[in-house]
Amino acid sequence: MAKQLTLEYWVDDGWYVGRLKEVPGVFSQGETLEELEENVRDAYQLMLEEVQPITVPNVKYKEIEVAV
Repeated sequence: MAKQLTLEYWVDDGWYVGRLKEVPGVFSQGETLEELEENVRDAYQLMLEEVQPITVPNVKYKEIEVAV
């Protein structure tokens, strides 16, 4: 399943650096824009693999309020 996300990028000291705007923490870089796109896709895939659910018995959930 393909998902449309926004790549926010800039050039820093000759490198293309970017992040996925909708997914905090997914950053990468590349020598070209195309390489940056590929690297960001890889970083996103790695992030998805790390977020696999962990089965723990007797897990409970509680909603809490957090100031922003």
